[in-house]
Amino acid sequence: MNANQLNSRAWISFCYISFAVAVGFTGIGIWAMAISLEMKAFMLMGLLFSIGSAFTLAKTLRDEHEAQQFHTKLDEARTERLLREVDTVKDVA
Repeated sequence: MNANQLNSRAWISFCYISFAVAVGFTGIGIWAMAISLEMKAFMLMGLLFSIGSAFTLAKTLRDEHEAQQFHTKLDEARTERLLREVDTVKDVA
């Protein structure tokens, strides 16, 4: 995605709603299971750790992508500067 492109409000709302529905129904499903309270708590804890890990992974991947874009732009700028210097030397000679 280009830095100038923004997500629409509808897409952002959809992402929030789908996340809430997925977590909510999973939590309800765990709570409705015919198992002991300790097992329900353990499964809910696992759900929360999975959600936290998913956020951490998404942030890490986004940060890596942004860093790669920065280095690519930096390399392009260096290449452009070198090409301009070569053109200047050709014009002088």
